[in-house]
Amino acid sequence: MTLKGLTIAFDLDGTLVDTAPDLIGALNTVLAECGHPPLPVASARSLVGRGARVLIEKGFAAAGEPLDPAHAPKLVDRFIEIYRSRIAAESRPFDGLEAALDGLSDDGALLCVCTNKPTDLSLLLIEALNLTSRFGSIVGADAAPRPKPDASHFITAVELAGGDPRRAIMVGDSETDVATARAAGVPVITVPFGYTELTPEGLEGDILIQHFSELREAVETLLPALNGR
Repeated sequence: MTLKGLTIAFDLDGTLVDTAPDLIGALNTVLAECGHPPLPVASARSLVGRGARVLIEKGFAAAGEPLDPAHAPKLVDRFIEIYRSRIAAESRPFDGLEAALDGLSDDGALLCVCTNKPTDLSLLLIEALNLTSRFGSIVGADAAPRPKPDASHFITAVELAGGDPRRAIMVGDSETDVATARAAGVPVITVPFGYTELTPEGLEGDILIQHFSELREAVETLLPALNGR
């Protein structure tokens, strides 16, 4: 089945790439510099996904010390500095991602990234993982009129990739991604391996896949509704 004319927009953290190890590694360095013990990656994964400041706030709360708002900007800057230096030290694409992306592109789909991660960090990460050439656009929150879940972020990413927002699908791991798709009036495929406090089923996307090997079938299931527009 040809996918020509279809654009697929992907979230980044927790959807394309497991970035939790490096994000938590940067957080743990900040905590250590402030005299706090590190957080185990396994138990801290649920803290990821709401931006640097919220991650630091949650990290300090877990360490038993509320974050002083007066110190927050400096700590956010320090976190970004550390994270940038280790952007892909441990972060890896989720299993099956590259093959899934290549298959979609080979059959005519346009691909883009629609993420609330800052664009410069997104580009740095995707380039470090040799994924850049697979995407027609990579749009962080700072490069859109308004960040997700506003539909303008999704529309900007799709249009910059050369696509039509009316014939597009969102793929994500969080309630923000689902809300973005609903705001844009497009279908959404969800994945269960990202960073959200909800259960995968609780996200209430249109289709939940368990592995990227299932992505193509999910896309084909949603395609007839898009073709009817």
